[in-house]
Amino acid sequence: MTYSAPAHGAEQPFSARARARRLLALMLKEAKQIVRDPSSILIAFVLPLILLFLFGYGVSLDATRTKIGVVMEAPSPSARGLASAFQASPYFEVRLATDRRELEEPLARREVRGIVVIPAKFDADLNKRSVTPEVQVILDGADPNTAALVQGYVQGVINTWASVRAVEAGRALAGSGPEDRMWFNPEHSSRYFLVPGTVAVVMALVGTLLTALVVAREWERGTMEALMATPVTAVELLVGKVVPYFLLGLGSMSLCASIAVFVFQVPFRGSVLALFAISSAFLLPSLGLGLLISAATKNQFLASQMALLASFLPTFLLSGFIFEINSMPKVIQWICQAVPARWLIPSLQTVFVAGDLWSLFVKDIAVLVLFGALFLGLAVSRTRKKVA
Repeated sequence: MTYSAPAHGAEQPFSARARARRLLALMLKEAKQIVRDPSSILIAFVLPLILLFLFGYGVSLDATRTKIGVVMEAPSPSARGLASAFQASPYFEVRLATDRRELEEPLARREVRGIVVIPAKFDADLNKRSVTPEVQVILDGADPNTAALVQGYVQGVINTWASVRAVEAGRALAGSGPEDRMWFNPEHSSRYFLVPGTVAVVMALVGTLLTALVVAREWERGTMEALMATPVTAVELLVGKVVPYFLLGLGSMSLCASIAVFVFQVPFRGSVLALFAISSAFLLPSLGLGLLISAATKNQFLASQMALLASFLPTFLLSGFIFEINSMPKVIQWICQAVPARWLIPSLQTVFVAGDLWSLFVKDIAVLVLFGALFLGLAVSRTRKKVA
């Protein structure tokens, strides 16, 4: 057997020009496959819409129109005025009674979430400058979070009513207290942090789930063996698959961000540059984790299940999206540090409701890039140029 040298001017298979052409061909091939595959479009654009509308409309941490009972032991003018203040509040649906025992059973059956008792001596105490009128608040402690919200709203209604009455009477309020100001979210709307958090959940799910199916599908269809016979390296193969899905992930994020602002009326006080920088940094570990799962499993069903377990559940439970990390046990707090979404959600919520805070963004972006380098490196090491 004789060896013939390549003709003069022929392209070497491992030259920079040949690598660039192979890489471009792989990206175009993957882009065409995305367009031809309805499941990719469904995962990238339909699934995010479903999740966004579910969390935006179906999930709320606000105690709006909460049912409570108001007991007036004596129907004095002041007691009726305070009861009317509760009835006028948008936070409550009021059920009036004259005896606390009338509402004890509804409270036990959770038909009302609290009872406000205005005592018979309320009017007399109100007219004494040295005595602060007492109002008893009985709450349903089965749901501590709702109970705390109801308690705060009840106190707010009482304070507002007392302030208006003092102004009408032409006297200053007795004593002094802190003046509360709620920055960034004066409406106390949970949607302001739930919707940006949902965008993070969508990005984690879409990025990991899409790429987890990519290489696994190649193995199942037998096309991976054909790619192994070409001069394509493992790095070129994974880059050619990551770039189209990276752009698809940014497109999905842009759609979700637009809906958050224009449909759910979440303020966007930061810059588009910051939003894309944070999102791009997060897509690196998300896509890298998906490729690692697909390269390790080589089965679409198993890859999809692992992607859900590795992306959706940690992002939902351990990222600070719903549950405050600082209130978790120390061991769980350390585990949370290894969840990439834990470094995305604070920056994403900040860029929406507060604005650009690059001292926070740079740190989170750096951590996300490190996670991305780790997962992509592991994915390259698992994608070998041989058939196992």
